[in-house]
Amino acid sequence: MNRKPLSILIAAALTLGSLSASNAFAFEKQTANFIANDYQQHLAPLWDHFHRNPELSLMEQKTAKRLAKELRAVGFEVTEKVGGTGIVALMKNGDGPMVMVRADMDGLPVVEQSGLANASKVKMKDWNGETVGVMHACGHDVHITSLVGTARYMAENKDKWSGTLMLIGQPAEERGPGASAMMADNLWQRFGQPDYAFAFHVSANTESGKIVVDEGSPYAGADTVDITVHGIGAHGASPHQGKDPIVIGAQIVNNLQTIISRELAPRYAGVITVGAFHSGTKHNIISDEAKLQLTVRSLTPQVREQLLSAIKRIAIGTARTAGMPEDKLPEVVVSEFSFPPTFNDQKLAKRLKGVLSDKMGSDTLLEPAETGMGAEDFGFFTTEPYIPSVYFKVGGTPKVDFERAAAGGAAVPSHHSPQFKITPEPAIKSGVEATVHALLDVMAKK
Repeated sequence: MNRKPLSILIAAALTLGSLSASNAFAFEKQTANFIANDYQQHLAPLWDHFHRNPELSLMEQKTAKRLAKELRAVGFEVTEKVGGTGIVALMKNGDGPMVMVRADMDGLPVVEQSGLANASKVKMKDWNGETVGVMHACGHDVHITSLVGTARYMAENKDKWSGTLMLIGQPAEERGPGASAMMADNLWQRFGQPDYAFAFHVSANTESGKIVVDEGSPYAGADTVDITVHGIGAHGASPHQGKDPIVIGAQIVNNLQTIISRELAPRYAGVITVGAFHSGTKHNIISDEAKLQLTVRSLTPQVREQLLSAIKRIAIGTARTAGMPEDKLPEVVVSEFSFPPTFNDQKLAKRLKGVLSDKMGSDTLLEPAETGMGAEDFGFFTTEPYIPSVYFKVGGTPKVDFERAAAGGAAVPSHHSPQFKITPEPAIKSGVEATVHALLDVMAKK
């Protein structure tokens, strides 16, 4: 038997390993270069177009039309007007899993004061018929531009993956009914139920080029609650002849604060905020009605039910204590436009962190540091039925801006602020690159 010396075999193995590592590095560099070139040639002007032309929730007609055009141009089969203005784009590429990537399309009724050269000057009639300024004050223009970038890469590199890629342009994330409307339009029954789902949100609170993957719940569930407090009207000089709904409402507001501090277990999270209190018409008239508007945030179905139940109990109990008759007790209405919590599949999240660390560098990943209870309707797609999913964050603010703010300079504007702005190039390129690596991992050719 002709046996080669062990030293030769070891050298050959090392050479193969080196070639394998070299090939992997070359592929990752090719991916980054493709995305960088595509940004300069196509995505940058596309983002500029979307940023200049925002549309309100449920009114994203032109945005959806342009997004559909972009996806058709690279070979996707596109269906429009799903759940209103939503679009679904499919690309079938052999056997393999069906994987969904979602991007939300809507802007906000905010007059842009970002100082950007391409600041929106759009005005639209809102849902009440009032003319308002509109801007992409939450970065959805970055999301849909990145979705196009992802589509262009995957269409150009079909030899690297197999399965069915589903891209979703979702309306009305800001207002609430977008994802649920698409599901009510038989999304999975019509197009197939994904095996995995991904989405990301650009973050003004995170450094450009950095990625945050939470292994738990990156976004809370949100409920909108309206409380109508009834009273008995009277002259302001004779309060004893009526029942003042402003006083009762104020007591309800104060009593609601005890739910989180004294009823919710200390290790559980929840928020109850009274965002609006409306009552009365004149200085010396005791009104017969007050209206409270609440947002309620939770991370589990159990806590959600506890908070909503306690709000109703306290509102009614406070009015009874004030002597209101049973037929004039407060009405507590929970809006149908509620968001379930967004839960990342822990196994898939860990897998994605490993992939992004390997492909984009370990220094790209940041640990979750969210301290608020922001909400997101992505959970409508992934909760019932359960679909393993990851919703991650992509940084959108240059490091120098954070350093300037820390030194006493201008603060970094928050989402929904008129001054909100994202540095598009690093955010879009990172968003596309992270999404592409996620897709190539779960849709790898066997």
